Amino acid sequence: MSGHNKWSTIKHKKGKADAARGKLFTKLIRELTVATREGGADADGNPRLRSAILAAKAANMPNDTIDRAVKRGAGDSEGVQYTESIFEGYGAAGVAFVVETLTDNNNRTVAEIRSIFKKHGGEMANANAVAWMFTHKGLVQVKGDGVDEDELFMAAAEAGADEVNADQDDDGNAIFSIDCSIDAIHKIASALQAAGYEVIGMSRPWEANNPLSVTGKVAESTLKLMEALDDSDDTQHVYTNADISEEEMALLSGD
Repeated sequence: MSGHNKWSTIKHKKGKADAARGKLFTKLIRELTVATREGGADADGNPRLRSAILAAKAANMPNDTIDRAVKRGAGDSEGVQYTESIFEGYGAAGVAFVVETLTDNNNRTVAEIRSIFKKHGGEMANANAVAWMFTHKGLVQVKGDGVDEDELFMAAAEAGADEVNADQDDDGNAIFSIDCSIDAIHKIASALQAAGYEVIGMSRPWEANNPLSVTGKVAESTLKLMEALDDSDDTQHVYTNADISEEEMALLSGD
């Protein structure tokens, strides 16, 4: 399982269900609004919106909430204007971080992200200081129940995918994660749906080119910094090059 997926699992196990659900909905609504504003309200012709809707439905967001966010982005109702920013930084032992944000006040967000890094013994870095350590890629996820991996690979490869990996979601359900270029996400998702596969997620993660194995206090510090960054209202996604083993994650989560 990838480091980012393992982090998602830890968050899932840690609980705080109601507060976490509210914060997640806030992030998803922002993404729905911005995706619509950028590419229009037609999900079939707007890959980013299509991905945002899939994420919202996976989080059990009510359809009327999704519709309101899309209408706001389309200009059918008034709302806050959000801008996208990417921040980079270092944590303990030189662990690298990429933080994607959506904010209505970039000055506030800059100050908050810098403060979070500093509070946890890290520091915010200049643009491209750590981004070169990652590959910004596309990821399409397919429900895995009853799916033949070889047949899925053939269908995905034909549509332009690079790799297909068996994986699990936060609840331990079987899924397949399909790596591709960012530009190929929509084409691959459409081709797989046409072939009868159930696409359950589309995203654009930052994947570490050379993951850094961390344990003990460094691993604990890394997770605390990730949690603090993720808890910021303006943060959408947090990525790191830290590689923490399943055993270490279990120890840190108290399992």
